[in-house]
Amino acid sequence: MRERGMVPYLDRSGDSGVRAYRAGPDFILVEFKNGGAYRYDSTKPGRRHVQAMKQRAAEGDGLATYINQHVRENYAEKLW
Repeated sequence: MRERGMVPYLDRSGDSGVRAYRAGPDFILVEFKNGGAYRYDSTKPGRRHVQAMKQRAAEGDGLATYINQHVRENYAEKLW
């Protein structure tokens, strides 16, 4: 976890590609186990998706699936 304040993803299913996340008022940063990390915010992919991603992150279930099914390459910034 390179980014300060990242929270380890609980991964209730045990097979998620997400390693950690950090949520703010209008964004979520997601670090994947493959090493990439991305910022999603109110501009890309939009507030509705960010809120859904934050909910799944807090629950520790379904975040990678949601990203793969609804967001894909629609991120605001690639962090690394």
